[in-house]
Amino acid sequence: MLRSKVLSSRARACLEGLWPWRPAHPPRVQAGLLQLQVESWQRALSTSCAKCAKNQRLRQKRVMSEKKLTSCFVDHRRVCVIGGHGGEGINSFHSEPRKEFGGPDGGNGGDGGHVILKVDQQVKSLASVLPVYRGNDGERGGSKNCYGANGGYMYIKVPVGTLVKEDGKIVADLAQHGEEYVAAYGGTGGKGNRFFLSNENRAPIVATLGESGQERVLYLELRTMAHAGLVGFPNAGKSSLLRAISNAKPAVGPYPFTTLNPHVGIVHYQDYEQVAVADVPGIIRGAHLNRGLGLGFLRHIDRCRFLLFVVDLSVSEPWIQLQDLKYELEQYEEGLSKRPHAVIGNKVDLPQSKTNLILLKERVEQRVIPLSALTGDNLEELLLHLKELYDEYVNTEETCKQNPVKW
Repeated sequence: MLRSKVLSSRARACLEGLWPWRPAHPPRVQAGLLQLQVESWQRALSTSCAKCAKNQRLRQKRVMSEKKLTSCFVDHRRVCVIGGHGGEGINSFHSEPRKEFGGPDGGNGGDGGHVILKVDQQVKSLASVLPVYRGNDGERGGSKNCYGANGGYMYIKVPVGTLVKEDGKIVADLAQHGEEYVAAYGGTGGKGNRFFLSNENRAPIVATLGESGQERVLYLELRTMAHAGLVGFPNAGKSSLLRAISNAKPAVGPYPFTTLNPHVGIVHYQDYEQVAVADVPGIIRGAHLNRGLGLGFLRHIDRCRFLLFVVDLSVSEPWIQLQDLKYELEQYEEGLSKRPHAVIGNKVDLPQSKTNLILLKERVEQRVIPLSALTGDNLEELLLHLKELYDEYVNTEETCKQNPVKW
């Protein structure tokens, strides 16, 4: 029999059968609570077991909107890099039984780690780059002539086509996958008193501290690396064209400035060659004066090997668009509009485009490729001409004994 002080009178009566037991909740409520408890147990199970992992739902990757993609895309960054501090040397003397005066045995400190910029083809933006990076410090020296360990290198992953500037001057152009650039060197480790041993000084008591790492303020600037660049006014159909010839999915809408950040699509050919095509946001008149999206995206065109001018044939006098586009490129950088290029007349499926196409061919000396990105008409001619421009670029680079950029 339980003591009365431990249980209340009602609980004691329930145990002895004198008080009828009643559930705290109705049956429906109890079933719901039991289901919630079972689900909580399933969530608490470890995913290391294969059978338990089946009970958990796989998290689906959410589709990001163009607005969120724009906020994630960063094409310039100010970074402060500081090399690791060198470890200090130690002042020590060897002493053991029957060898009391063993001499100095203080080891040197380890060198500080470098901060290195490394190109990674999987990285597409500078959004993951932090404002400050500090290298790993070297370890302190030890007795018995033990040297301190060097600080490990710190790598900063940057996308292909990153320019490194310091005080307005370009110090590195990272254009190849796996290329590295030492942004800040680590400090040298300090010297132990063993280093200062000499015939004149048999018992040095001097040990030096490690040096501080190099500190620099760098400006990283991303210029989209692609073989071809789609250049055109807003709402000319560049994003729709990139969707039609590649697997890229840029935003498409019936309003100007739908594309707010560059998109790169890959065109695959039967000979396993891959041509990268960049959809550069729309350029307006006065872009070289920093109007509209301004100079922020004109520099992306500078890294393209050849250009594809996209002209809207549904607009009256489309040849004026081509003249304005070349003028803006020439004002930004002399000779940029004279690179190998092709003229694409888009929206040929509209009725007013056929008349404008004839007038455009009369006023333009270059070859005009009429097509419709919406219906897919005459896309084969564009793909064949794009391959010709790519082969010409590869032959030119190989003739100059340079490595062409390949995806």
